[in-house]
Amino acid sequence: MAAELSTSINIKEPRWDQSTFIGRAKHFFTVTDPRNILLTNEQLTHAHKVITDYREGVVSPGLTEDELWRAKYIFDSAFHPDTGEKMILIGRMSAQVPMNMTITGCMMTFYKSTPAVLFWQWINQSFNAIVNYTNRSGDAPITVNQLGTAYVSATTGAVATALGLNALSKHVSPLIGRFVPFAAVAAANCINIPLMRQRELQHGIPITDENDNRLGESTKAAQQAISQVVVSRILMASPGMAIPPFLMNHLEKKAFLKVRTLNLKNMTDFNYNLGTSFSMSVSRLEPELQEKIRANHPGVERVYFNKGL
Repeated sequence: MAAELSTSINIKEPRWDQSTFIGRAKHFFTVTDPRNILLTNEQLTHAHKVITDYREGVVSPGLTEDELWRAKYIFDSAFHPDTGEKMILIGRMSAQVPMNMTITGCMMTFYKSTPAVLFWQWINQSFNAIVNYTNRSGDAPITVNQLGTAYVSATTGAVATALGLNALSKHVSPLIGRFVPFAAVAAANCINIPLMRQRELQHGIPITDENDNRLGESTKAAQQAISQVVVSRILMASPGMAIPPFLMNHLEKKAFLKVRTLNLKNMTDFNYNLGTSFSMSVSRLEPELQEKIRANHPGVERVYFNKGL
């Protein structure tokens, strides 16, 4: 009879060594695996039970280490790390590649007419609003008014940026016009993410010690987390939206492309920045929170938080 699986495997951390490129690549590809969006409710429920039981020291009969890690990544792909609730399907990381590939391709293809700009920026910001809400940090609820304000503000900002730059691009090189979608996406991220997560800025996000013991809520950590997410979202969009304009500008001058009208604009925006656990020094927290931690948890020098995605 096979020995029962040990309960000492640390499933809080990725399976592979994150200090190596191969380890990070395996982790990222597993987290963003599009096949996870095809999993049934029964499969998700089973993975949830396996991981919940394992965290409590209960090992499912016959469970192997490979099955445990598979359940861990299925669990992580569908359930919010702070609230534990099942995430909206298209807001999950496993939906990012197919969704971003489709939306980015359409924004970069249909960028010349005003109706097309309006439609695809609306689609993109609707998708972004869902992603930002789904992958928010913390476990506090967000109100309908906050959701509506973030959604309307981001969509308005993105459309205004796109239309304004489109108007300006008519007087410059066609190449410049191809960067309009990227500029609009960058502007929208600067608006959408802080607004969608404004409650975190107002009330803070949970911070923990290295053993995952909750120490309180910090607005300073929220500010750092959200600024990191804004920058990373813009950087993540750059390979798929900043490089293709040069390629398309060159290819469209070629005779074979003009004759066959081959559409090569559909580029994939792949999400590489999936790490969510960050740390900061206690000395950078709010003064009253520093006092509370030093009084109740002496010796803690760094705190940890989920920055969201």
